[in-house]
Amino acid sequence: MPGASHTRSQEVGHRVGHRQFEAEEQGMGRQVGVIGLGNMGGNMAITLARKGVVVTGLDPSSAACERVAAQGVAIAGDLAALAASSDVIVLSLPKAEHVEAVCLGEAGLVSRVRPGTVVVDTTTSTPETSRRVAAAFAEVGADFLDAPVSGGPAGAAAGTMTMVIGGSEAALAKALPALEAMSATRVHIGAVGAGNIAKIANNLLAAAHLITTAEAVTMAARAGVAPEKLLEGINAGSGRSAASQGMFPTWVLNKAYDSGFTMGLMRKDVGLAQQLIAELGLDLPLAAATAQAWKASAETLADGEDFCAIARRTSEDLFGKGE
Repeated sequence: MPGASHTRSQEVGHRVGHRQFEAEEQGMGRQVGVIGLGNMGGNMAITLARKGVVVTGLDPSSAACERVAAQGVAIAGDLAALAASSDVIVLSLPKAEHVEAVCLGEAGLVSRVRPGTVVVDTTTSTPETSRRVAAAFAEVGADFLDAPVSGGPAGAAAGTMTMVIGGSEAALAKALPALEAMSATRVHIGAVGAGNIAKIANNLLAAAHLITTAEAVTMAARAGVAPEKLLEGINAGSGRSAASQGMFPTWVLNKAYDSGFTMGLMRKDVGLAQQLIAELGLDLPLAAATAQAWKASAETLADGEDFCAIARRTSEDLFGKGE
């Protein structure tokens, strides 16, 4: 959900506008499969269908399937049927373990895909999982990209997401028409796993910025400065961030808390950062403090709450919903 930074020199592709998906020109079919039709995956599938892509979806939830079917997305009977009809397969799943189960489990996707298929995993997963899954697909002649996304359900619905991508340039070139139809910005970070490393770093910063912005707003409010005016000043200066520019005006100060990204998902992503830091043997005290704050927030904020509600831990008076 939180926006990734834009490294222009490595950006691949360009904005789609209203151009339809012309995959034949890239030497591949026009058919895309989407596995996972929740808030993100469902909106990706609908966006692709709206732009002229033949889309097949799959999800265990009948309600999720019905929602996208009403918008022109075909529903596959099973994993084998989806794989048989898809040139590009997009995964939109909650966690790394779900990616492994879908791809490498008994009768999983790796045993179903056709040679030449490109699997694009938009899940915020781990680099180790991505590398393991990519190796399995390579053995059957398929390609794999880890391409976690930012922009939330609204970005998925509008086709304005940012994707940070790990994988080979050849695989990216084959999948690019589909990715262009789904997103506004694509940054090729490096080899398989690099996309997830970039997304983990991005979300660690977003998690920290929400807390530091809440603290700065609280300090200024107690000193007599209105939060809205403080943010206007910060956003004109060097302290600005996606939290001050987007999250606080859109979801915090108005107490809407309806971004579509949950506390549970951000806790998961901060945990991935903490895990990676430990694996690398690094001592990063501010990252550790951020992780501890998000872990402690479970005492008062349930996993299903909006992730911006972390601000309430700083000041319930300023940021709480009240009665």
